[in-house]
Amino acid sequence: MKASEVKRGHVVEHNQQIYQVREVERSAPTARGGNVTFRFTLYSIPGGSKLDLSMRADDELREVDLVRRAATFSYREGDAFVFMDNEDYTPYHLDADVVGDLAGYITDGLEGCYVALIDEQPVALQLPPTVTLEVVDTAPEMKGATATKRPKPARLNTGIEIQVPEYVTVGEKILVSTLSGEFSGRA
Repeated sequence: MKASEVKRGHVVEHNQQIYQVREVERSAPTARGGNVTFRFTLYSIPGGSKLDLSMRADDELREVDLVRRAATFSYREGDAFVFMDNEDYTPYHLDADVVGDLAGYITDGLEGCYVALIDEQPVALQLPPTVTLEVVDTAPEMKGATATKRPKPARLNTGIEIQVPEYVTVGEKILVSTLSGEFSGRA
């Protein structure tokens, strides 16, 4: 496929490496549109390392067939996370390096996940936009501090620490954004 046809979200191959396109920027140096270049921000699958790539409009990139399967987190096996396909119950084993920082949002039976497959091999994970986690440690609320909205650190049941509003207490279930890692409200 030509560089001019590549869109955000496409999965492409470059130098024998698989990447997902996160951003596309088009630039034409002259008014007549000669030598239009496209700048891509790519992230490797698996691994998520960033690559900036510039190409001319007619340069070729090979699109990779990426299959997304709805899955539910089942259990951990050593360093691997095992997700079950929601339709045919195929287990997908994702290594810790593929899961990366998302590990802090994965709880038993987490639904709404998607496992990305290339040639039947699981290569990436997408979590739901928010997950429900439990606060296991945070400072008690200060009396009379309701007027100020100072956040405080809280450790959650998966081991991650985020900033939460002062009114949040230990044992409370909260919504956390898997995209920003921020408090999204009470569950």
